[in-house]
Amino acid sequence: MNDPQIAPLHSPQGSLHERHTRVMPDWMSLYYDEPLELLSGAGRTVQGSDGRSYLDCFGGLLATMVGHNIPEITEAIQRQAARILHSSTLYLLSGQVRLAERLAAASRMRDPRVFFVNSGSEAVETALLITTAHASSNQVLALRGSYPGRSFGTVATTGIRAWSATGFSPLQVSYLHSGYRYRSPFRALEDAAFVDACIDEMRTIIETSTSGRIAAMLVEPVQGAGGFAEPPAGFFARTKGVLDEYGIPLISDEVQTAWGRTGRSPYGIHAHGVDAEVLTLAKGIANGLSIGAVVAEAEIMHSLPAHSISTAGGNPIAMAAANATLDYIEDHDLISHADQIGAKLQHGLHDLASRLPALIGEIRGAGLMIGVELIRPGSTDPAPELAVAAVERARKLGLLIGRGGLYGNVLRVTPPMTITAAEAETALELLGETLQTVDAAARQAEVTS
Repeated sequence: MNDPQIAPLHSPQGSLHERHTRVMPDWMSLYYDEPLELLSGAGRTVQGSDGRSYLDCFGGLLATMVGHNIPEITEAIQRQAARILHSSTLYLLSGQVRLAERLAAASRMRDPRVFFVNSGSEAVETALLITTAHASSNQVLALRGSYPGRSFGTVATTGIRAWSATGFSPLQVSYLHSGYRYRSPFRALEDAAFVDACIDEMRTIIETSTSGRIAAMLVEPVQGAGGFAEPPAGFFARTKGVLDEYGIPLISDEVQTAWGRTGRSPYGIHAHGVDAEVLTLAKGIANGLSIGAVVAEAEIMHSLPAHSISTAGGNPIAMAAANATLDYIEDHDLISHADQIGAKLQHGLHDLASRLPALIGEIRGAGLMIGVELIRPGSTDPAPELAVAAVERARKLGLLIGRGGLYGNVLRVTPPMTITAAEAETALELLGETLQTVDAAARQAEVTS
């Protein structure tokens, strides 16, 4: 019998946005008053369903790491697709072994082992699984302002209220001070004193808020959703020193920082002179295809007391894309390029901030992970509504950027690592026009309110 409550599956009615709204969760938000579908792309330019071309400085939420329609990568995917799409981890996979060898070789671990999954959330979830099994403890340290994913365990270690979907948790998490200085109570301190204060707090939290048997500490070398906050020099080295005293493994969440987006090294934590016992990767290492990976010291990786596999983790298509992506990064020296172009973008944005001090509170980031914190005129109060307006205005001008931060007031400028110097200049011009327009509108609104 037909149920009148069930909508027919044929002849969908309405715009794509209307259809999206009918079948997708209401918490799955879209950018823009008039949401955009991206139909195609080449390099750093994408074509929208509105018939316009855009300079992509968001890179598919940092996943399109080396650009769109890169022949070396698309051809590697096509070659593999013509052979076999899937076989599972129950069979030997040459592409998986090759990629694992590369991730392990760069890890600086004594005896690294690699397990592939399908996303950043799943990678961090796996890291939490193996470290809690290793320690026989569910106590974990995390940084305020962190966002490791949307799954049950990763939400438990999320230090951003807007992304904390539930208070239920399989973990006991103690949150420590992060490197986000702009709103820190330690903001006025010099770098060394700031690090001292954070380390003092860390010791206090370990001694008072835990049993002492702690499975791991989870950090992002540069906080992604937290607005690209990075602590001052010495923070991670001092943190690792305390962890070693207590025998606590470090998990470095490299989902957004690997493979060289920070312009320093394949893994972001290594730029701080720190080696982690566990590393997680995803997003850009396959240039947008679904992938996740965990690299861990063998002792920790082998802690699981039961069998485990990943049906699609390490699948031939994702491995072909990832190996081709890493080849492309190495062949074109894109880590150094990210450093150079990132410095160019930051220099231009700092100049813009000096001219718009009532709107731009801070410019920060590393390589091609750049955050622009927007504030309300006459204060340091976060201005999420101005960030929304800036993202909208940038689109009208032909530029795609993102938005994040603890309060949703940080613009995220994250172009693919192949962005040219000329494209960076264009991006700066469009960002300048965007922010000047937003600043003028904010000042006018303040006068008329």
